[in-house]
Amino acid sequence: MEKIKRVEATQKALDVIVFLAEKFGDLMLYQAGGCCEGTQPQCFEKGGFYLRNGDVCIGTVNGFDFWLDKDLFEYWKFSHFTLDVTDGFGPGGFSLETPYGKTFKVNYRLFTEEENANLEPVRLNNYD
Repeated sequence: MEKIKRVEATQKALDVIVFLAEKFGDLMLYQAGGCCEGTQPQCFEKGGFYLRNGDVCIGTVNGFDFWLDKDLFEYWKFSHFTLDVTDGFGPGGFSLETPYGKTFKVNYRLFTEEENANLEPVRLNNYD
């Protein structure tokens, strides 16, 4: 049985990811638990954001890692993430799509019991 993905993306979000990858090369996505950037997902050049020990990679979007703040993962670990994009400027101005008038967002839904029993494994960022 095929494992259930924790993160997927709309075609609009994939189109923006492809556009950004053509301009910047390898990318990474990161969603923090709050503060300046809120809980909005942000896109960086790969390695352009320093992960904390224990941050969690929940999967990939178009081959690029999607990381979550370790505390945010604990809160949302039973939820499926659908990465989407909208026109406008979000609260964080550091994400690569911002200068192009776009903002990534995530739509969430809870996994079913059957899905929870068959989720893709996550990967932890460990400095050890």
